Amino acid sequence: MATQHSRSAARMMMAPAVILLLGWMLVPLIMTLYFSFKKYLPLRGGDLGWAGFDNYVRFVTSSAFWPSVQATLVIVGGTLLITVVFGVLLGILLNQPMWGQGVVRILVIAPFFVMPTVSALVWKNMFMDPVNGLFAHLWKFFGAQPVEWLSDASMFSIITIVSWQWLPFATLILLTAIQSLDGEQLEASEMDGAPVLKRFYYIILPHLSRAITIVILIETIFLLSIFAEIFVTTGGAFGSRTLTYLIFQRVLESQNVGLGSAGGVYAIILANIVAIFLMRIVGKNLDA
Repeated sequence: MATQHSRSAARMMMAPAVILLLGWMLVPLIMTLYFSFKKYLPLRGGDLGWAGFDNYVRFVTSSAFWPSVQATLVIVGGTLLITVVFGVLLGILLNQPMWGQGVVRILVIAPFFVMPTVSALVWKNMFMDPVNGLFAHLWKFFGAQPVEWLSDASMFSIITIVSWQWLPFATLILLTAIQSLDGEQLEASEMDGAPVLKRFYYIILPHLSRAITIVILIETIFLLSIFAEIFVTTGGAFGSRTLTYLIFQRVLESQNVGLGSAGGVYAIILANIVAIFLMRIVGKNLDA
């Protein structure tokens, strides 16, 4: 059992890391809150004094605010649906004995290590280009007109790109959970004549509930701040402008740091609302 002296020593050793982490988190947050109440235009006069809640009112009443929130939630929801469903299916498939199993697993997981900008450029130029892209050649081969993916189906295109990046992560977590499943339960159910779908619904899926919860929570944290894929592909056009991209436009394109900081506070509020919702709905599985 740890003594009072050892606990004090442990706290002393952990203190520098904790202080550094708190500073890393709190300093940007405090600066964001500070600038959100200022009228600060770096290239148009600099600090023009306090603006009060003016920036918050302007940002939330902007015609682009609610569409950006909707686009953010659609991308997050669509990506989660694709990665969880196909992650479970790929996890079950990769758990089956096959030739070259290790190589196949590496190839499936590899996209997760590709930078978002690189993967977005690959999809934009090699697959979704309406003239020279792979999809355009396939459409022409079957006598159909190539699709302008990034303009006619911008949200679907971005969800596809982001899902391709995050599917390996979901597959890895779910495959690990599947490998921890007691094989005797499946063998017993198979001997009792249980159909495949019932074995999946009553044995495999309940066992994966905690892993699915972890995948949803971690992916949501990162997907709420999606930016690079939109910047590289659509540039926020065609209804694909998320809240993060709207903040970028307000700060860098409009050179309005105060307005962008107010948007950052709204983004924090949205992230906390989504996090609380997820913890109430699916986070209960962590206590099961």
